[in-house]
Amino acid sequence: MDYQIYEPCEDLATIIKCYWTLESPKEDTQEMQTIVPDGCMEMIFHYGDLYKQYTESGNSIIQPKCFVIGQLTRPLTIKPMGETGIFSVRFHPNGFLPFAAIPIKEMENTAVPLEQIFGNAGKKIEQNILNAHSALERIRLIESFLLNLLTDTAIVDHIVKSTVETILSANGQLSVDELSQQTNINRRQLERKFLLAIGLSPKQLSKTIRLQRTLKMLLNKQFTNLTSLAYENEYYDQAHFTKDFKELTGFTPKEFYGNNLKMSLLFYGTD
Repeated sequence: MDYQIYEPCEDLATIIKCYWTLESPKEDTQEMQTIVPDGCMEMIFHYGDLYKQYTESGNSIIQPKCFVIGQLTRPLTIKPMGETGIFSVRFHPNGFLPFAAIPIKEMENTAVPLEQIFGNAGKKIEQNILNAHSALERIRLIESFLLNLLTDTAIVDHIVKSTVETILSANGQLSVDELSQQTNINRRQLERKFLLAIGLSPKQLSKTIRLQRTLKMLLNKQFTNLTSLAYENEYYDQAHFTKDFKELTGFTPKEFYGNNLKMSLLFYGTD
């Protein structure tokens, strides 16, 4: 399995977190994989075989060839159907808004085909990316496409942007009231701005960012026991920790910690 990360150009760095590619032969990618919410929307291009995506009811659908995946509020379970070849654009939490032709909240937990968002331009960039022969060529194509669409960066609300930065620097450990006080904007107004720009409430994004930090500490074994891990990440108590953990990963902390295979699958696609 070959996973590579690439930096965006300077003009897109405030919008795009990174690009990544994943390539793997069929025999190495037959397991189900669980993707944990990380607060970032992604634009995915399958230049390899397609993936199955499992619904909450346990049924499966075939993902589109190219799509934008909305904000995840629960774990996403997928399974490759053959050889993997993926090129992805990972946006910052508030980064997709300048390109959204439909309300971001409506894209939640959903793979939305590029044509539905961008029309004929979506079909054209889809074909160009799929026909490209290298990651660098794909990056050049997608950056040209996005820069042409990026006519007004001011659409990204400065209050949302600064609040996202605060959430990230605090590892999601501030309450919504604390965030509201720091930005000098009332809670309801802040929540409305977040839902419009990100598709998540400040509380949801904070919960996601805090769990991501906790998962990375687990992965790097930077803790003495699960109780200390919960308190270091400022969960109220063990029950609060377990509830948030299972909501976003599908596992309890003990299940996650006790199975290295699940750990590796959960971290597929993260940086």
